[in-house]
Amino acid sequence: MKIHNKSGKPMNIVISENKLIEKCIELETQMPVFLKDYFIFIKNAVSLSTRYAYLKDIHFFLNYLLIDNSHIKSIVDIKPQLINDFTARDFNYFIGEYCSRYEVDKNGSRIIYENHNRSLSRKKSSLLSLLKFLYRNEQITSNIIEGLNPIKTPKPQPDAIKKLSVEEAGKLIEIVNTGKGLTEKELDFWRLTQQRDRLIILLFIIYGLRISELQSLNVSSFNLNRNEFKIFRKRGKEVDMPLDEKVKKYLVEYLETELKNNKVSDKDSDALFLSRQGTRLTSRAIQNLIKKYTSVAMQTSRSNGYSPHKLRATAASSMIEFGFSIYDVQNLLDHDSVLTTQLYAAHRKNAKKEIIENLNWIK
Repeated sequence: MKIHNKSGKPMNIVISENKLIEKCIELETQMPVFLKDYFIFIKNAVSLSTRYAYLKDIHFFLNYLLIDNSHIKSIVDIKPQLINDFTARDFNYFIGEYCSRYEVDKNGSRIIYENHNRSLSRKKSSLLSLLKFLYRNEQITSNIIEGLNPIKTPKPQPDAIKKLSVEEAGKLIEIVNTGKGLTEKELDFWRLTQQRDRLIILLFIIYGLRISELQSLNVSSFNLNRNEFKIFRKRGKEVDMPLDEKVKKYLVEYLETELKNNKVSDKDSDALFLSRQGTRLTSRAIQNLIKKYTSVAMQTSRSNGYSPHKLRATAASSMIEFGFSIYDVQNLLDHDSVLTTQLYAAHRKNAKKEIIENLNWIK
């Protein structure tokens, strides 16, 4: 894929986005022409990843419509009237019954898929966006929205937030510095990638980066003279982050030794984090790396280690525990709502005990 990049985004991010755009276009070509206006609408209304998720859900829904309409050969032949005839009761059955557990035959094998309420709620949102648009666009005449059953999704609870304690985070840094607790085979890799792994972990627990933000970092993302680095967040937001002095020290060490000595492919010549094969480290490889180190810090099995997102939660709760306001933490971590950040504030360790001990009603 050759792309003329007119934006200020690094080429690796532009290529990644365009690959996802190609997937969206491919899905759109498999669906009826009368949905073209809707495709234009979501292209500008939601993020690229949300657009792709919506299109997959709608494609799945259209295939479902063919089950009871065998005279229609393909979903591209579906007419607006078929959706117009789809009642609230039909919709409730589709979401509440069919989507919760359905079977698919693949290469002679019978595969059963299950969706729980969170997934069902997302599918419902995707289809609601379509139905609302078609009704507003006067392509269908029935408005079934009010007749849809609610889907109860569990509200996130502070006590359910998985994160490392401050002590465990300290152990995590010690482990990546010393290799303590790793197996002999893991130590062989650690000796080759210790500086890279340490930098990855520090960026996660200090800045609370998302895995996509870290994975797409380039050497050129960092301006050492200005002590800052650039990240690209959801919905294409470009953000300059201050570079911590200790992180800068470890970054320079990594750039001048491990990265410099690693062979790199031409297409990934600017990538900050490389595999031993010289290609940009994948999200899956980063997940496995974090799972390995966190499992040692928590003294659990490798399969029970934490994901990078748990390190983001660790960063949020640690900042609040150290006294930073939830609004500062919200700004640093790019939470859409301060309500998300408040969950970490409520989870501050020993908060209940401190409140009771310091009330001091009785002299």
